[in-house]
Amino acid sequence: MSQHATIALMDANAGTLYIVGTPIGNLEDMTVRAVRILQTVDLIAAEDTRHTGKLLHHFQIKTPQISYHEHNLTTRTSELLSRLQQGRSIALVSDAGMPGISDPGYELVKACADEAITVVPIPGASAVITALSASGLPSDRFIFEGFLPAKSQARRPHLESLRSESRTIVFYESPHRLRATLQDLADMLGSDRSITLARELTKLHEEFWRGTVDEAIELYLKREPQGEYTIIVAGAESVQVVLSETALKSELQSLLDQGLSRSDASRQLAQQTSLPRRQIYQLALSLLDQS
Repeated sequence: MSQHATIALMDANAGTLYIVGTPIGNLEDMTVRAVRILQTVDLIAAEDTRHTGKLLHHFQIKTPQISYHEHNLTTRTSELLSRLQQGRSIALVSDAGMPGISDPGYELVKACADEAITVVPIPGASAVITALSASGLPSDRFIFEGFLPAKSQARRPHLESLRSESRTIVFYESPHRLRATLQDLADMLGSDRSITLARELTKLHEEFWRGTVDEAIELYLKREPQGEYTIIVAGAESVQVVLSETALKSELQSLLDQGLSRSDASRQLAQQTSLPRRQIYQLALSLLDQS
């Protein structure tokens, strides 16, 4: 049975898991709906109960908390699942932003989906979208890579795999790794790539710095990195292959000789050259006429 079919099979006796977005800095970004949900659920599963406790105190929310973080995922997921199956309602929150986005949450949501327990997202702030929206880099198509590997020997090959990625790329990075990451970005993606560094998002000292990777390296040779960073990197520029009609026919013939159909060969060459598939297909038909 497909996943879509589980919509009709939700456990009517089970509770509901709410995925609640919380502010990434400015408490005024807390939504009215998020406050209501946190006030009315039976339990709040928090990444750091002390951190979330300050948020709850600010909004006068008395709901009890339970910890849910990367070090107790295995035992806590089964415990929370059991409570949901007993009809309890639970709100999942992280320290900031939407749970599950580079924060704990996926395991519990997956467990609920497997057990046909209703999961309801309560949208809120997200650093990746907040930073991207004001970055000045293309935001119509992007990929989110979360936190890069901590060690350069793992980080560099990962970045190299993104060298030809044409979409805008978004990363999270800690201040103590920023300089090393910038250098790896220069080495693997190119020092002239456009980049935006966003820090202290929605807070008093919010900052967006825009320039090239090389300029960012120079800046942070003189400046101490502070705060958590969201790094937005321009995608690779697409290189359009320009071929003469003779060269196109030669490439088509080579693909046809490999056993591809005229349609498949035309589609593949169109992707490589950015030329209309129909135009290349007509060339393929002309090859047939000449044979």
